[in-house]
Amino acid sequence: MAATTDTLNDFLPEALRFTAPAELVDIGANLTHESFAHDREAVIERARTANVTTLVLTGTDREHAEQAVELARQYAGIHATAGVHPHDASDWTSELQTAMRALHLQPEVVAVGECGLDFNRNFSTPSEQERAFEAQLGLAVESGLPLFIHERDAGRRMLDILHNWRDDICDAVIHCFTGERDTLHGYLDLDLHIGLTGWLCDERRGHHLRELVGDIALERLMVETDCPYLLPRNLPTKLKGRRHEPALLPWIVREIAYWRGNDEAAVARATSDTARRFFRLEDR
Repeated sequence: MAATTDTLNDFLPEALRFTAPAELVDIGANLTHESFAHDREAVIERARTANVTTLVLTGTDREHAEQAVELARQYAGIHATAGVHPHDASDWTSELQTAMRALHLQPEVVAVGECGLDFNRNFSTPSEQERAFEAQLGLAVESGLPLFIHERDAGRRMLDILHNWRDDICDAVIHCFTGERDTLHGYLDLDLHIGLTGWLCDERRGHHLRELVGDIALERLMVETDCPYLLPRNLPTKLKGRRHEPALLPWIVREIAYWRGNDEAAVARATSDTARRFFRLEDR
């Protein structure tokens, strides 16, 4: 059922109804999250109204990857990734590897992931994480798809692994980058891409990113909400429920442009061009 005007407008206060100066690509939207179950279509329509015209839905495990593929089949401008998050690396089996391989053959799937390392919480052990990550690196080589990578508090080990695989994989993006300067430059030295989120807008922990955004060439930079997580803390008004959504991506782009000293429209165009090229969306 189509979303009504009332449904579209009743969630976002007027002060948060942004419109990007150029079409945006949100490279990391968790629209399969249960918090979107009751109004997902309205969320997608609000994104389009904000000029966020393309969404890449993150598949963090088999179930959510399959759901992302189904949504990509239903809505124009939506694509999916398929992978196993490091939190769930202990679930990795040969059967799951076979299922992921099949998902990567689906035309709706544009990247392998979300996969990687998270040594912050260690819901799976580091050895389990590395095993699942390297298996998915192998799947990326098989499929020729780019990688959508999660890394938190594991920069040194991630750099070691990616250095060993760099000649075999094609492209990779470190999504929701939150690391330090040395880690960032290590990724850039490997010709990797960087995804930035509302973490930049967090006065408690994002200050260091504001000093680093200028180090990332626009042809290596992409933008994402990682919704429903990481709602920007510096929005001009409060949002009921604290659920993030793609319609707020223009605010993040505005912040990135400010801290880079760039024109907002130029950042919007460049990051979208980079995302379309990275995920090969022109061919889809």
